[in-house]
Amino acid sequence: MKNRQSRKIRIKTGQKAPKSGQYRPAGTKFEITLSKGDRVPPYGGKAKTFTLVDKTKHKGK
Repeated sequence: MKNRQSRKIRIKTGQKAPKSGQYRPAGTKFEITLSKGDRVPPYGGKAKTFTLVDKTKHKGK
């Protein structure tokens, strides 16, 4: 079994979310839900960096 390093997905205000899930704005304990392709909003009226903290799990048919 290979040891994988997980890469944190970080996006900034104005960018599109590459994956669906819960994103946390830098310096906060809050989370927002974004779907893949959603544009990242400003947080508190300012540009922020958001980190994906919980990727959406999809069940196959």
